[in-house]
Amino acid sequence: MELLCHQQRRATSVLWPEDIDRRLNILVRAAAAAGERTSRAELLAALVAAIEVEPEQVAALLHHYRRLPADTLADDEDRADLPAVRTPGPRRTTPA
Repeated sequence: MELLCHQQRRATSVLWPEDIDRRLNILVRAAAAAGERTSRAELLAALVAAIEVEPEQVAALLHHYRRLPADTLADDEDRADLPAVRTPGPRRTTPA
């Protein structure tokens, strides 16, 4: 049986508010705190797969998001209770 998470990958571009991007990083750290090794992409895929395809539910979710005040995620800024997570890719080096 092939698993959904192992299907061929497709790249996507996402343009969203900076606080949402930071929230995604916080969610990856929360997964790490629970012992899960994951990526931003895998977490987004899990969230998309989790929502029911019910027009009213999707519309309600959008309406809720669109009414959130700008400072809604401000408390996410400093989450010392969550572990730091290294992101994949080249590491920046500091000049000697």
